[in-house]
Amino acid sequence: MDARREVRDHVVEAAARLLAEGGRDAVSTRAVAAAAGTQAPALYRLFGDKDGLLDAVAEHGFAAYLRTKVLDPPGDDPVEDLRAGWAVHVGFGLAHPALYLLMYGDPTSGRTSPAAERSWAVLRRHVRAIAAAGRLTVDERTAADLVHAAACGTVLTLLATPADDRDPALSDLARDTVLAAIATGAPPRREPGPVTAATTLRAGLDGITALTEGERHVLGEWLDRIAAGRAATASATPGRPGAGLTG
Repeated sequence: MDARREVRDHVVEAAARLLAEGGRDAVSTRAVAAAAGTQAPALYRLFGDKDGLLDAVAEHGFAAYLRTKVLDPPGDDPVEDLRAGWAVHVGFGLAHPALYLLMYGDPTSGRTSPAAERSWAVLRRHVRAIAAAGRLTVDERTAADLVHAAACGTVLTLLATPADDRDPALSDLARDTVLAAIATGAPPRREPGPVTAATTLRAGLDGITALTEGERHVLGEWLDRIAAGRAATASATPGRPGAGLTG
C-alpha cells in the first residue's frame, strides 16, 4: 500500500470512529485531523471537501459491514434473493445507525453517497432478475421505488423507536407486503398478461442483438409505457431515489 493510501485509510477510520461515537456533527475536519494525528489541509488534499470525506466514511463502513455477511450467489428464485437483500439492508441500518443516516438521512440534499449508489445498483439488479423471470407485476422503476421506500422507511422508523419498544415483526411485514405488491409468489404457470410480458422482455432487451441500438431504444420506450400502463407519448426513464438494497 502506498503512503498516500495508508494515510487516507487512517483518516477514514478515525472519522468512522467519531461518526459512530457522536454522529455526523462529530465529524468536523478539525476533530478528524486531531483524531488521525494530521493537519486539516491534508484532509482537503485527500478528499477535496468535507462531503468527500463523509462519502469515503460511508463507503468504508458499508464495505466493512458487507464483509461480515455471507452473501450467497444468485439462486433459482430472484424473489428470495431480494428477500435476503432486504435483510442485509435492514440489518446494516440497525447495526450502524450513524452510517445509515449518513447514507440515506437527507434525500432532499441532491447528493447521493457512493455507498448508497452501490446499494441502489444492487437493488436494480434484483428487480431486473425478477422481471427477467417473468414474475414482476409492475414496471421496474415502480418496483424499485416501492422496495426502496419500504425498506428505508422501515429502518428509519425502527431507528426512531427506542430499542426496547421496536416491533420485531415490522420489517418482515413491510417486506412481505411490498413483495406481494410487485411480484408473483411463484413462477407463472400460464401465459403472462401484457404488463408482465412487457417487463420480462424489457429486462432482456440489451441482449437482443437482432435489433440495432436505435431499434432497441424505441422498443424499450414502448415496453416501458406498456409496463407502466401509460398511454401518453412520454417514455419512462429509470429513476434513482438514491438508495437500495444489498445482497
